[in-house]
Amino acid sequence: MDDERKESIMTNDSMSVTDGNCKVSLIPESNHQGGIEPTDEPVEREQWGRKLEFLLSVIGFAVDLGNVWRFPYICFKNGGGAFLIPYIIMVLCGGVPMFYLELLIGQYHRSGCISIWKKICPMFKGVGYSICVMALYVSFYYNTIIAWSVYYLYSSLSTSLPWADCNHEWADERCYNPLDNITHLNSTAKRDTQLPAQQFFERHVLELHKSTGLNDLGVPRWQIVICLFLVFIMLYFTLWKGVRSSGKVVWVTATFPYMVLLVLLIRGCTLPGASKGIKFYLTPDWAQITKTTVWFDAATQVFFSLGPGFGTLIALSSYNRFDNNCHRDAILTSVVNCLTSFIAGFVVFSVLGYMAVAQDKDVKDVATQGPGLLFVVYGQAMTQFGGSTVFSIIFFSMLITLGLDSSFGGLEAVITAFCDEFPNKVGKRRELFVFLFLSASFLGALVTTTQGGMYVLTLLEIYATGPAIMTVVLIEAVALSWIYGMKRLCGDVKEMLSFSPGIFWVSTWAYISPLFLLVMITMSVAFPPPLEYGDHKFVDWATSLGWCITMSSMSITPIYMLYAYCTAHGSFKQVGISISFFVVVVILKIIFSFRYFIKYFPFPF
Repeated sequence: MDDERKESIMTNDSMSVTDGNCKVSLIPESNHQGGIEPTDEPVEREQWGRKLEFLLSVIGFAVDLGNVWRFPYICFKNGGGAFLIPYIIMVLCGGVPMFYLELLIGQYHRSGCISIWKKICPMFKGVGYSICVMALYVSFYYNTIIAWSVYYLYSSLSTSLPWADCNHEWADERCYNPLDNITHLNSTAKRDTQLPAQQFFERHVLELHKSTGLNDLGVPRWQIVICLFLVFIMLYFTLWKGVRSSGKVVWVTATFPYMVLLVLLIRGCTLPGASKGIKFYLTPDWAQITKTTVWFDAATQVFFSLGPGFGTLIALSSYNRFDNNCHRDAILTSVVNCLTSFIAGFVVFSVLGYMAVAQDKDVKDVATQGPGLLFVVYGQAMTQFGGSTVFSIIFFSMLITLGLDSSFGGLEAVITAFCDEFPNKVGKRRELFVFLFLSASFLGALVTTTQGGMYVLTLLEIYATGPAIMTVVLIEAVALSWIYGMKRLCGDVKEMLSFSPGIFWVSTWAYISPLFLLVMITMSVAFPPPLEYGDHKFVDWATSLGWCITMSSMSITPIYMLYAYCTAHGSFKQVGISISFFVVVVILKIIFSFRYFIKYFPFPF
């Protein structure tokens, strides 16, 4: 063996591993002397046209359809106002710190979620590819929900809403409209009744009754396929030119939902029974706060709402100026996100209170989870509004813009990642790559437009991200705090912002957030959410299929680590010794970290 220095697969070649910073690269750097062809040279990086375009893009990504339906539902399910206590704690302990951390590393290293690991800890480069696979899975179902909204918007362009009554061919004997006491086929005596809006959604839009489950999905609904195609057309012409095009679109897509929410809030609060729904939403049930499921739901809502781990925050912040104050951006966008969820609760439950009074039911009996809250409950309520078609057009336009904003961010994360990793092969052909990537996403999404597409959507919603995305964020926290090194990370922050992160940020990045994420991962694996839609029970192999989807993205990280081990310079024995030494050093660092923490951030006492 010659005396050429062997490269470690653990870190980059900036600093010694013993002080917690990265040392050498995972894959040998290109050099002509070694006979290795030069890699793609970096191309000039775009920047946001205005600072506000970045803020609107981040807010648009973080504030999505889940803010409208998921937060209000889990809030009332887990103790109403009492739920806000674990929610706020989880925001402070896990959500905002990791949100800020991703903005920091994206802005400092100016790279997407794949190539950024060359500069942090190259052995974890597979994490970037895992993020891209998860983003592809999410695009399979999330854009279909937007397509449903497009179809509802089209259906609203009429003198009366088609789901206002049961006088349609899609209605069966169970259809019952309690607001006007008009029934279809005189079936009011039956207990198994359904609202017209529910039958319109399930029997007309989805044609769910023509599928028996995952083993019998049926054919794609051509109406939804056309709507899905229109969604992807909008996505393409927003993303093809990069932030130069998407930065202009977010001026509309990120601000319009807030105008609509304000209109709906005013209208909802003036409805009869609105106070009943709002009271139900906010009344605290302190007994719920002692349940572990409440804390898990709070952590899950914070995590998936703010969106760390999806690569989007890294991608969007990478187009910032180097000295942009991302600390202020993180605080501002996090506050806006949480307040939007809270205000959306008033909008939703004012309408649910109205429906409960109109149907002479409790609020809990008319509330539902997931897309049903949007397309069934709110759809039915709008049939009783004065000027129902106008409000329906406004509402579903809001859903489209909310969905598009988040879809922009998720897809941009993948596009930026590959453009940065392959700047000549992909970066200089961005329009073609965007076309091919969106085409693949469209073809994958066709399965969710079938008559049994809702079952596929439910499966993907639970297993496409879940433990996988939380594992990504855990690796980020550990790699940056303990391998890249907290001292070096703080130095990067000071170089950009002219001030170092305080004790709160350091303690959450190094200790609290990793523990928070580890508990979440353990709970999600030990107590996975039930795989069901309404009364439908999934086939036995559905759970196994779900875990295969999860592992298909999670497994990329260890596979890439194995690839890096096999291709590193030196013999297997040398590389093994290097890894063993590295692991021992990191463990010792964690053991003696508290002394280091006291040294650099002493407590007042």
